[in-house]
Amino acid sequence: MFEQLKGKTVKCLACSHYCIIPEGQVGLCGIRKNIKGKLYLLVYGKAAAVNIDPIEKKPLYHFLPGSKIFSFGTLGCDFGCLFCQNYDISQPTREIRFEPNRDEILEELLESSQDLSPKQIVDYAAKNNIPSIAYTYNEPAIFFEYAYDTCKLAKKKGIKNVFVSNGYESQESIKKIKKYLDAANIDLKSFSEEFYSKICKARLEPLLKNIELFHSLGIWLEITTLIIPTKNDSEKELKQIAEFISSIDNSIPWHVTAFHPDYKMLDVPPTPLSTLLKAYKIGKQAGLKYVYVGNVSAGKYENTFCPKCDSLVIERHGFFSVKNNLENGRCKKCGYEIEGVWK
Repeated sequence: MFEQLKGKTVKCLACSHYCIIPEGQVGLCGIRKNIKGKLYLLVYGKAAAVNIDPIEKKPLYHFLPGSKIFSFGTLGCDFGCLFCQNYDISQPTREIRFEPNRDEILEELLESSQDLSPKQIVDYAAKNNIPSIAYTYNEPAIFFEYAYDTCKLAKKKGIKNVFVSNGYESQESIKKIKKYLDAANIDLKSFSEEFYSKICKARLEPLLKNIELFHSLGIWLEITTLIIPTKNDSEKELKQIAEFISSIDNSIPWHVTAFHPDYKMLDVPPTPLSTLLKAYKIGKQAGLKYVYVGNVSAGKYENTFCPKCDSLVIERHGFFSVKNNLENGRCKKCGYEIEGVWK
């Protein structure tokens, strides 16, 4: 995903930074390098994190509930979030970009990654009856070619594909992968350009456009907002987020999750439950049918209720669905069709 510019300079088309990369240099993510006028993905086939997770952990609550998902990611990220919970794999490649011995340091970092080809991933999922694959832990946009090749193979085997993303893909990459992508959980971290600029080293506007694009392409979409005390927890901002989601489609699930101090944001306290419940209420007032509280034990606020008759449709404890009262995607009690991907 790149465009040739003058001489041997290239423009990366993987994410919305659209980095202009001179020969011998890397993009903001630190893993896409211009070698003699061609852009190479330095982490192709190199998985830095691999797990079999419950689908609810992504979090996806309206997509194959109760199933397992093969989850993997690589080194690197196009964001520099000060609160990143996976900073040990996402941030080192950004931090070494300007080191004179950058290539040697990256080689050392890659020693802890696992050689894992797209075929190996898909074969493992198929052999173990795992119905979906998640491109997660860091940002899938930046390892696009690795993700794309895996998605294509998975689709041929009837395995579904899920992006867990910061939403900063380029529109070109979304359109290229759309027919292979079944679902996405996108982090809408704030509704403030200042927050995105100072705390994430990115911009808000491309993300909002991408959320609309994902939805318009028919990719199942859920949104997550990590609520950080004093940073994005004002009633005004939470209302802006909820109303934006509702304006696209009020059946998009919104996950409001608790912050825990991490990486470079150790001086901010964990999110109180009262703030999460405030966000839940704001989401409901904005007309959202499905709002969930996460990263804490939240009781009924983890469950899915029928928007029509209010009966319990899916009961969850933590990352697990323990009771499913759906019948062919409908509420057993009143027959209302619950939005989601159920098979």
